[in-house]
Amino acid sequence: MNETSDAVRAAQKARTRALIVPREHGAWGLLLVPLFTGVAAGFAPEHRIWPLLMFTVAALSLFWLRTPVESLIGTGPLAASTGRERRMALITSISLAALATACLAGLMWKGHNLQLLLLGGATALAFLVQSVLRRLGRKTRMVSQLVGAIGLVCTAPAAYYIGTGRLSERAFVLWVANWIFPGNQIHFVQLRIHSARAATFSQKVARGKFFLLAQPILFASLVVAVFWRVLPPFAIFAFLPALVRGTLWFFTKPKPLDVRSLGWSEMKQGVAFGLLLAVAFIYS
Repeated sequence: MNETSDAVRAAQKARTRALIVPREHGAWGLLLVPLFTGVAAGFAPEHRIWPLLMFTVAALSLFWLRTPVESLIGTGPLAASTGRERRMALITSISLAALATACLAGLMWKGHNLQLLLLGGATALAFLVQSVLRRLGRKTRMVSQLVGAIGLVCTAPAAYYIGTGRLSERAFVLWVANWIFPGNQIHFVQLRIHSARAATFSQKVARGKFFLLAQPILFASLVVAVFWRVLPPFAIFAFLPALVRGTLWFFTKPKPLDVRSLGWSEMKQGVAFGLLLAVAFIYS
């Protein structure tokens, strides 16, 4: 009897946690890696630590807020169905919204950092378009993920702006670079999932010819961007591991698809990318 009640309590705790805590580990990476690169690239001599800390708390709070809000309104994978669950989701939503509002108000006090509103508007638009694409079904799943990534990686230009006080071309280059990499990851993961039964090179190419063609095009684009001094030269090395990984998959022997292992592998790719890109911008 005790074992049964313990199992029920454990299941209730797990459900409550799922209702209020973001479950997408990949999305956490999409938020934190660009945030890190933006902070590193924009860490100006003035050492604006407190504004950067407030922005980090605001970004994490707003990202977290989405899960309990979706649970409340019933648009997420799980919906709050009991009074207790609704109260928990509501309290969490209000607390996170209040924390984010306080941090943003502090950042924009007396007219400072007002260009955050521009970046915030772009992020909100990206998430709005993503929600519309999600409703169109599975055919637009990858496109919706790519659009949502635009909003998540906005932490890179925002952190750079907070650190330097300038929303310059360099900030937008960081934004684009931090979007291209997860775009490559999203495409690769979808390719692996939909090509789980592809055993030969020809079968893999039939499924992923667009992705395979995109790898050399992306590399050539990076070289051109470096030549025109849009990107720091070392930034190419941040993309190389993913480009090599994606290309070699077509030539390797087939293995059973382990989604969890694939997710961890892509997370490591993201961390390596963030570190290398940050170094590239710091020393450029």
